[in-house]
Amino acid sequence: MTLFPMMLKLDGRRCVVVGAGKVAAAKIKGLLACGARVTVVGPKAESSIRAQADAGKLTWRRRLFSPRDAAGAFLVIAATDSSAINANVFRSCQTRRVLCNSVDDPLHCDFFYPAVVSRGPLQIAISTGGRSPALAARLRKELERQFGPEWGKFVEEVGKWRQEILKGPPSAVRRRLLKRIAIPSESKPKKSKRENW
Repeated sequence: MTLFPMMLKLDGRRCVVVGAGKVAAAKIKGLLACGARVTVVGPKAESSIRAQADAGKLTWRRRLFSPRDAAGAFLVIAATDSSAINANVFRSCQTRRVLCNSVDDPLHCDFFYPAVVSRGPLQIAISTGGRSPALAARLRKELERQFGPEWGKFVEEVGKWRQEILKGPPSAVRRRLLKRIAIPSESKPKKSKRENW
């Protein structure tokens, strides 16, 4: 099966996490960082999840999963310690045409979490299609060494310059300038970058 790679905008979208343990907490952190409206379903929760619920950062339904929890969700993550419950969550999502990821169970996933290298607005995602998360993690570590923190600042600067360029010259000149700012004369951006072009 060929996977379709894409980056999702989750800001304001309702995302449901079933389970409230350590694995769920990690998934919740990523969803909240992207501005998702998170609902957590689980009778017990990690202290960090309880604190986020108390602070109004997420909604915690203190009970077992019900198929109606998937209704109206943009995506659902099944992160309980029960493969039977996770499979039930996946089937409920399939019925409602809601995307679902069942943690550590590739057969019950519509999408996979890639290993990600984040440098500000720059994100490099690595996926093995669920075949080897350990390999994806190894590749992530290699890319983290290759792409240091300076890349985040570089991408921010390129974005600002791009906005200025788009206001100006005709399209052929624009394309040439946009390509030039995105490819510095050296393979790695430096602290002072403008002289590299």
